[in-house]
Amino acid sequence: MKLCIAEKPSVARDLAKILGASTKKDGYFEGNGYWVSWTFGHLCTLKEPEDYNPVWKQWRVEDLPIVPDSFGIKVISNDGVKKQFEVIKQLVASCEEVINCGDAGQEGELIQRWVLLKASCKKPVKRLWISSLTDEAIKEGFSKLKNASEFDNLFAAGNSRAIGDWILGINGTRLYTKKFAAPKMILSVGRVQTPTLAMIVQRQKEINAFKSEVYWELKTVYRNTEFLCQIDRLKSEERAQKGLDYLKGKPFEVTSFEQKEGKEGNPRLYDLTSLQVDGNKRYGFSADDTLKHVQSLYEKKLVTYPRVDTTYLSEDLHPKIPNTLRGLKDYERFTAQVLSQPIPKTKSIFDNTKVTDHHAIIPTGILPSGISPDEQKIYDLIARRFIAAFYPECKVSNTTVMGKVDQLNFKATGKQILDKGWRLVYEDMESKAAKKEEAEEKVLPIFTEGESGEHEPMLHQGKTTAPKPYTEATLLRAMETAGKFVENEEMRESMKENGIGRPSTRSAIIETLFKRGYIEKKKKNLLATSTGMDLINTIKNDLLKSPELTGQWEHKLRKMERGDYNPQEFKQELFKMVREITDEVLFGN
Repeated sequence: MKLCIAEKPSVARDLAKILGASTKKDGYFEGNGYWVSWTFGHLCTLKEPEDYNPVWKQWRVEDLPIVPDSFGIKVISNDGVKKQFEVIKQLVASCEEVINCGDAGQEGELIQRWVLLKASCKKPVKRLWISSLTDEAIKEGFSKLKNASEFDNLFAAGNSRAIGDWILGINGTRLYTKKFAAPKMILSVGRVQTPTLAMIVQRQKEINAFKSEVYWELKTVYRNTEFLCQIDRLKSEERAQKGLDYLKGKPFEVTSFEQKEGKEGNPRLYDLTSLQVDGNKRYGFSADDTLKHVQSLYEKKLVTYPRVDTTYLSEDLHPKIPNTLRGLKDYERFTAQVLSQPIPKTKSIFDNTKVTDHHAIIPTGILPSGISPDEQKIYDLIARRFIAAFYPECKVSNTTVMGKVDQLNFKATGKQILDKGWRLVYEDMESKAAKKEEAEEKVLPIFTEGESGEHEPMLHQGKTTAPKPYTEATLLRAMETAGKFVENEEMRESMKENGIGRPSTRSAIIETLFKRGYIEKKKKNLLATSTGMDLINTIKNDLLKSPELTGQWEHKLRKMERGDYNPQEFKQELFKMVREITDEVLFGN
C-alpha cells in the first residue's frame, strides 16, 4: 500500500476521492492500493527546554543562554493529536511507500518531515507538489510525483527558521523578563516579533515628538489655472507677505508648456502580502482575516496556493490562461475583451526566473458557490486583478506648465485619462468619491511659451502634519521591505528576500503583538501601547530590534532553500548572537 499524508482532513478527502480510496477508516481512507491520512497542521513541535534538562524548566538567568547540543522534536501534548500521530506511525510502518501531500511550501514541508522523523520512517518518500487543489491539478501532480530529496533544502530552511525562533524566543524572553520585568509579568522577545514592534514604536515616538508648524506658500492664478511658486515653504507670515507684495503688479510669463502621453502599467498579480494590503485598504480586513479567507478559497479549489511571495506566473501557464478566463463566468463583461485576441506572453507576467516554489495567486476558473460574503470580496479582488493584468495599459496625458513672475518660478501640473484600459475592470467597484476625484482631475488649458498677462497672486497658509501611524497595510509593506519605504513595484520585488518574516507568517506576528498587549488598533491605525513602548525601550541591543538585520537572516534562510547556505553556519551565527545578547544584558559587555 502507498501512504498519502495530507495536511488537513478536508484535503485528504479530496485526494482519497481521486485516488479511489473510498473506504473510511479511523484516521485514514483506504482503497485502490492507497491509504490516505492527514495531520491537523503541526502534529510535532520542537522540544521544550525541560525536555533536555529538568533544571531548565525554572527561569533562571544563570542557565542562560539555553542552547541544546542537538534539537529534538516531540508530539504535541493533545489527545486528538497523539491519536492521529499513532495512526500515521502504524501506517508508515506497514506501507511500501510514503507520498508527502502536505501544503507545497516551507511550512508544509516542515510539518510533514517532523511527523515522518518522529514516526521513524525508513520507507521511500515521494512528494506531491501542486499549486491548486482542482481535480485536474491533483491528477497531474500524482502523474509527476517528485523525489522527497528534491526538497531537502526547503526542509533545512524551515527547520533552521524554527530553531532560530526557538533560540531567540526562549532566551530573549527569559533574559528580559528575569532582568527587567515586574513580578508576574512576561516580556516576550522574538526574532521577527521584536523588530516589527520596534518599527511601530519608532513611528509612535515620531508622532509623539512631532510639533506642527504653520507655513505659507506663494501661489498665483493665471488663466483660471493655479500655479505654485517653486521655493521652500515660508516659515514667517512677514516673509510671505513680502513675497506676495513682490508679485503684485508684475506680469506672469509662461516659460514652457509640455504635454506627454504616458501609460499607467497594469497592476501586478497578487502575492499574499499585496492581497493582504488590498484586503485591509478596501475592506478593513486584518492580515490574518485575509489569509484565512484566501486559504479557505484555496481549499475550495477556487484559487491557487496562497502563501506565495511572487507576483509572476511560470511560462508554462501561458497556454492555460484563456481557459481560466473563460471559467470566470461572473466576469464575462470584462473577459470578453481580453479573449477577443491572443494573450501576450509578456515578461511582466510570465517569467520563470521570478518563480520558485509557486506562482502568483490566480483564480482556477471554477465558478464559486457556497462561499461567505467576506470570501467573495477576497475572491473578487483576485479575479479582477487576474483579468486586469491582461488588459491594455491605461493611457494618460500628463501636462506640465512652467511660468515666472520676474525672478520667481511657478509650476502647474495636470493629468487626463485618455484611455482607461485596465482601470475599466475596477470602475464598477470604485467609490463615488474616487469617481468624482477622477472626473475632477485637472485638465489644463493650452498655453503658449512666451505668453504673458495679468494674474492673481495669493498666499496659502498650511500646517505640517505628523507622520501617519502604521495600518496593517503599511506595516505589511514595511515588513516586506525591512522597514524601507518603497513605492516602485519592481524595486519592492527585488527587496523581498530581505524582508522580515515570510508572507505566510507576518499576519501571525501582528496577531501575536495584539494578543500580548504590545499594540492596539484605533480605526485602521496600529498604535504601540505603553507596554510595547516600555519593552522596546528596555531592549538596548540593536540586533534584536533592527528590521534590516532580521531581513539579512531571512535572506540567508532563502539562500538555504536554494542550497547556497549551510544550516550549521546559520545556527552557529544564532548561537553566537544569543550569547552576545545575554552577556550584554547580564554583564554589560
